Parts: sequence; structure tokens; C-alpha cells
Amino acid sequence: MSDHVYKKIEIVGSSTTSTDDAIRNAVAKAKETVRNLRWFEVVETRGHLENGEIAHYQVTLKIGFTLD
Repeated sequence: MSDHVYKKIEIVGSSTTSTDDAIRNAVAKAKETVRNLRWFEVVETRGHLENGEIAHYQVTLKIGFTLD
């Protein structure tokens, strides 16, 4: 097994559908500009309410990636 060095970033994804969709949106956006994505960790889940109804699910992620 080779040694890896990782860097972590924190991002927030959102979705009107679900927390799973919010995670997928965040990861999809991160992979557009960050190479070597390896893992994610959900650190916070929250939502945005409008008129007492869920308008958006919001999920804060830490994403780890290997350095070149």
C-alpha cells in the first residue's frame, strides 16, 4: 500500500429533493475543479424553510482528496 497525503475542504450542497441529492450535488460540483477526490464526511445537515415547509435540504461536507 502506498502512502497518501490528503487535503480536506468543506463545502455545502443543497437540494429541493433530499439530503442524498444535496450530497450528490456537492460532490458533482467539487469534481469539476478538484482532482483525486477520495472520500466525504457529512458534518452537518440542516434545511431552509419557507412558510413552514421544507424548501431546501442543506448538507455540509468535508471532502478529502489526494495531493499530486
